[in-house]
Amino acid sequence: MEAAEGVSAPTPTEEMNGAGTLMDFLDEPFPDVGTYEDFHTIDWLREKSRDTDRHRKITSKSRESIWELIKSLLDAWSGWVVMLLIGLLSGTLAGVIDLAVDWMTDLKEGVCLSAFWYSHEQCCWTSNETTFADRDKCPQWQKWAELMTGHTEGAGAYLLNYFLYILWALLFSFLAVTLVRVFAPYACGSGIPEIKTILSGFIIRGYLGKWTLLIKTVTLVLAVSSGLSLGKEGPLVHVACCCGNLFCSLFSKYSKNEGKRREVLSAAAAAGVSVAFGAPIGGVLFSLEEVSYYFPLKTLWRSFFAALVAAFTLRSINPFGNSRLVLFYVEYHTPWYMAELVPFILLGVFGGLWGTLFIRANIAWCRRRKTTQLGKYPVLEVIIVTAITAVLAYPNPYTRRSTSELISELFNDCGALESSQLCDYINNPNMSRPVDDIPDRPAGPGVYNAMWQLALALIFKIVITIFTFGIKIPSGLFIPSMAVGAIAGRIVGIAVEQMAYHHHDWIIFKNWCRPGADCVTPGLYAMVGAAACLGGVTRMTVSLVVIMFELTGGLEYIVPLMAAAVTSKWVADAFGKEGIYESHIQLNGYPYLDVRDEFTHRTLATDVMRPRRNDPPLAVLTQDSTTVEDVETLIKDTDYNGFPVVVSRESERLIGFVQRRDLTLAIKNARQKQDGVVSSSVVYFTEDAPQLPASNPQPLKLRRILNLSPFTVTDHTPMETVVDIFRKLGLRQCLVTRSGRLLGIITKKDVLRHMAQMMNQDPESIMFN
Repeated sequence: MEAAEGVSAPTPTEEMNGAGTLMDFLDEPFPDVGTYEDFHTIDWLREKSRDTDRHRKITSKSRESIWELIKSLLDAWSGWVVMLLIGLLSGTLAGVIDLAVDWMTDLKEGVCLSAFWYSHEQCCWTSNETTFADRDKCPQWQKWAELMTGHTEGAGAYLLNYFLYILWALLFSFLAVTLVRVFAPYACGSGIPEIKTILSGFIIRGYLGKWTLLIKTVTLVLAVSSGLSLGKEGPLVHVACCCGNLFCSLFSKYSKNEGKRREVLSAAAAAGVSVAFGAPIGGVLFSLEEVSYYFPLKTLWRSFFAALVAAFTLRSINPFGNSRLVLFYVEYHTPWYMAELVPFILLGVFGGLWGTLFIRANIAWCRRRKTTQLGKYPVLEVIIVTAITAVLAYPNPYTRRSTSELISELFNDCGALESSQLCDYINNPNMSRPVDDIPDRPAGPGVYNAMWQLALALIFKIVITIFTFGIKIPSGLFIPSMAVGAIAGRIVGIAVEQMAYHHHDWIIFKNWCRPGADCVTPGLYAMVGAAACLGGVTRMTVSLVVIMFELTGGLEYIVPLMAAAVTSKWVADAFGKEGIYESHIQLNGYPYLDVRDEFTHRTLATDVMRPRRNDPPLAVLTQDSTTVEDVETLIKDTDYNGFPVVVSRESERLIGFVQRRDLTLAIKNARQKQDGVVSSSVVYFTEDAPQLPASNPQPLKLRRILNLSPFTVTDHTPMETVVDIFRKLGLRQCLVTRSGRLLGIITKKDVLRHMAQMMNQDPESIMFN
């Protein structure tokens, strides 16, 4: 049973009582008081009140001396310092990951003889022997077959390269899954469902720890390099949040207050997306729209600063070697036309349908993994998925290369200097036009060849991504989803382009397609398709459009992106409101109250509160008649997170609420440090303990750990209001009263169970275990 607790304002040190040397030993706080146990929920109200008290104390002290004033200024600036450190570290890690992934991905195909640590592209940069047509070929870069046998062509060389490609992929994924299993089990997956849950107030100790940070960074490189259908963007949010948690421990302001720590983690998530895509503003909006639960204005500014520093750091490292921050820089030279909104909206429909298909199939597979023998062999599962991926991916040039390179090529506009198969158009020799304005031309054999290869790549990506997301290695979803959309978009773009070329006299093309003019940009369709599919899976809208615009630099294409993103969300929402992250939160049973869910049922607090009609009475403490032994027995016999304190068992009038952990620690400390406290000592929650005969054992005063203002509702409060209160105030529990008399308690888990029952789900199957 979840429960919450508040903290009362500090009272002056109490005078010694007449009955010997009674003192309130809590005037000197003992370690761990007010902290939370693993897999429990924090109380936002209590954390906010603690921070307000701390702030008030610092402000009053700052008037006493110059040193205290300096300390208060340092405290005020500590938030910005933490943001600076998060930005620097997450930017550096992202740059290192990008460079390592480039090198290791190319290592599957060959090696650079002049310097083995160079990727294919870097190796040929330094060469003087490349020609413009074959700028990716140079003598310094050799494929494995050429290095081992001296042959570059022929079936033998192809099979040897194929075999070594599969071998490298298996080695990388085996290393990744082994490291995750042995050193940091929390480093697997994308991390965003858990980050969302942690930001809503849940505690998962170790999830953002140092080991997780180290292993996730290393295994992310291995997982992406293995060629599996996954991305590094989601896991980079987890990596950035680990950096945030690491720096929080340096400042007591954040390490001792879980609410303040979550403000930092919200900003760290923004920095993570900023370095994942090179999209600082998109990162801030992603944190606001997708992952954060509580996002005050101060956090918005700090997120902006952290994202800026992270992007600047990544730009300094320059991992893409193009002096640009963005992953897929494109420059289109043609405007879009109103008639093109029809195929853009159709791509939005495709994105919504793909999102629905992916979520349902992936959740069904993950549920099967959880409930069958399959879940007991994570290493074997990773090896099998990698082997199937590598065997099927190698023959197709569009699936063999890294997914980021594939998307980059699909987004690309066919300039005069492009050597890609997708740009194999038939040129008219009589045409003399500027280089950057190439008109629509008939597709050559290369384009038709690319079309069926892309169609096969689309089917392969759709199927394999369903089984890849959720295996026990770091796996992001952004890039695979974008790849599915980009492939579909490019196919549609080429189809529209060829239709416009061959039928430019049709009424729809007549207004905007003059013969010999460039009027359709297939790369733009790929961009819109990528946004539609990513939106269908994650249900992002505003942040998605901004990320896509920052990612590609295509400012004038915001309207097509918006149309596709909104259509995709509408279509996907028609089949189910949850995005992939919410679905995984539900699958794992995390106690997450989604702000976007609506509760429309006409139930009352009395229908949900415990104890129910046939249950034993509520476990309570009295303010002045419970002994230490009674308290210890109650703690031992129950697993509740806290206990209401009442005047007496007869009146049941509510005084306050005390947290189980604080109670345990208080009694343990009192027994160690306070003479005369024995099992028969009476525990007092009142302001003053009464005068006691000298023969009585020493009483124990625990007024200081009592929350005197627990949140209460009456038994006739509609559940709609109760759910809203839990969401907006971040409560762990609220007490139910009638005329000041305690009737029962409603916890966050009770609310979640009730909501599940109202939606005809099994309430026990959704709770975190």
